[in-house]
Amino acid sequence: MPDIIHLLPDSVANQIAAGEVIQRPASVIKELVENAVDAGADDIVVIIKDAGKTLIQVTDNGKGMSPTDARMSFERHATSKINVADDLLRLKTKGFRGEALASIAAIAHVELKTKPENESIGTHLIIEGSEVKKQEPTACASGTSFFVKNLFFNVPVRRNFLKSDAVETSHIVEEFQRIALTHADIKFTFLNNGNEVFKLEKSNLRQRIVNMFGKSLNDKLVPLEEDTDYLKVQGFISKPEFARKTRGEQYFFVNNRYIKSAYLHHALIKAYENLLPAEMYPSYFIYLTLPSQAIDINIHPTKTEIKFEDDKTIYAILRSTVKRSLGMYNIAPTIDFETEPSVEIPPLNPGAVVKPPSITLKPGYNPFGETYKSKDLSQYNNWDQWQKTEKEEPGSRTLDLSTKTGQETTHEEIPNTENQEVLFTGVNTEPEKGPFYQIHKRYIISQIKTGFIILDQNNAHERVLYEKYRKQLAHRKSYSQKLLFPELLKLTPAETDLIQSIIPDLHFLGFEIEAMGKYSFSVNGIPPEIKESDTQNSIEKLLEELKMQGDWKNGIQDFLAKALAKNTAVKSGESMGETEINQLINDLFNCEQPYYSPSGKPTLITFTLEDMAKRFKK
Repeated sequence: MPDIIHLLPDSVANQIAAGEVIQRPASVIKELVENAVDAGADDIVVIIKDAGKTLIQVTDNGKGMSPTDARMSFERHATSKINVADDLLRLKTKGFRGEALASIAAIAHVELKTKPENESIGTHLIIEGSEVKKQEPTACASGTSFFVKNLFFNVPVRRNFLKSDAVETSHIVEEFQRIALTHADIKFTFLNNGNEVFKLEKSNLRQRIVNMFGKSLNDKLVPLEEDTDYLKVQGFISKPEFARKTRGEQYFFVNNRYIKSAYLHHALIKAYENLLPAEMYPSYFIYLTLPSQAIDINIHPTKTEIKFEDDKTIYAILRSTVKRSLGMYNIAPTIDFETEPSVEIPPLNPGAVVKPPSITLKPGYNPFGETYKSKDLSQYNNWDQWQKTEKEEPGSRTLDLSTKTGQETTHEEIPNTENQEVLFTGVNTEPEKGPFYQIHKRYIISQIKTGFIILDQNNAHERVLYEKYRKQLAHRKSYSQKLLFPELLKLTPAETDLIQSIIPDLHFLGFEIEAMGKYSFSVNGIPPEIKESDTQNSIEKLLEELKMQGDWKNGIQDFLAKALAKNTAVKSGESMGETEINQLINDLFNCEQPYYSPSGKPTLITFTLEDMAKRFKK
């Protein structure tokens, strides 16, 4: 039998490694900037073009490399940061595996210029797809400059999977911010397509946060500090009244390394217990310092997840530290034990007269009079005619389900119900007498000829709004309510790039947004479905979904229509008046696909008389 196992060429092995380490342009930024920090630089410049697809340039004034080191740095598992396995337990650098540069060189055109401070001549190196094209001496400044061009040029499938420039840029900015937040003693400059996004001078931690996210954040922060024998906690948390409906700025750092941890996030949220409304999130910038041997950072390719030796102790210390800071700054509610535990009744004003309650009666009222008797509905041709008449003559409310069924929509996929319970029979039914009822502020129930229906108000309204927004975008028509006082919207650089890329589409959804400064916008009009007080939250939620998902198989307009419909639809738990319910029912059955929400959830279900009879049989 011939041998079939063989070693992969280095170029292929590097591309496989690149699939784990270099997922998108932001991954290149992370690796190169972290290398610059490890090199001892105190001035780092990042330049990108076309969201990093055309060019990523990182320049630093660090130690630089010799000609031999420059060449060796692109070999797999070549590193200057560890020598033996035990070094993994004492890591103080950001990088250590020696995979990043080899992975980048395997999928891009890479140019390197580097020179140690005590040398007069530097090294110029050009690599394309793991193949060294040139290495020669050159005159350059002390430090290192990387130029990464045409990312994924030899892996077109990976390049096609990249999102829009706005989304990829937002990921790059996020990676840049994570590193800049941990090194306030380093000067950072960030340029995007020739425009300066950040210029962060050396400063203290609070000033770095404010310079990055805006001066308005300064008054919202509460300092956090605790120092124990095992763990040191410092940083800032936001006051409860400034919590947002989107997650916003939430950062955990362990030994100056950004991490993601749902466990630590839960500890912090528990400290805010009874201080935050439902579905509100505080901002936080928390730095944990503990012995390097107490953590393991070698469990994830991107090093954003780590293991703690004693996570329960860290949980308890973090929670108590946050609670103590909230209490120290008089944010947490206090209990006055001197107060009498009884209802406090304010004293009467001098000369005031106490009037006993009275009962008023309407002697002529007769609930069984002619005015309240049910009417014969056969005289009405359709729902709209009956509703119009009912506005003049109040009476019973019925539902006409003789609407179009089986229509297909061109904008979305209808869920497959072949193996599911049929939620709506789709047969034409005659209207039956009977009003609509809202139950538990979540469902709407009504009688039909063959039984009754239950409608989910949130799913139904989401369907109505989605089709409305799709039509507005398709016909390029805008319906907006003007704001008496325009609202000033202050965004982060990443959010600014996102909103600028979708402002034309937002206009046809009803938003009138105008740029006012570097990261500021004036909102002059909003869709009629949005309350004026929810203007900022609605836009922030839209940007958050656009940033987090960034994947729209049916196009950006369909994504925006779904996201806005989801955020503005009436929620479960909201009361609806009779007029609102009638309008919702009419609008729903005028939709192209009234029986499912945009995400595929049913808008209503039916119960026939036969179904009910079966349930009551023994």
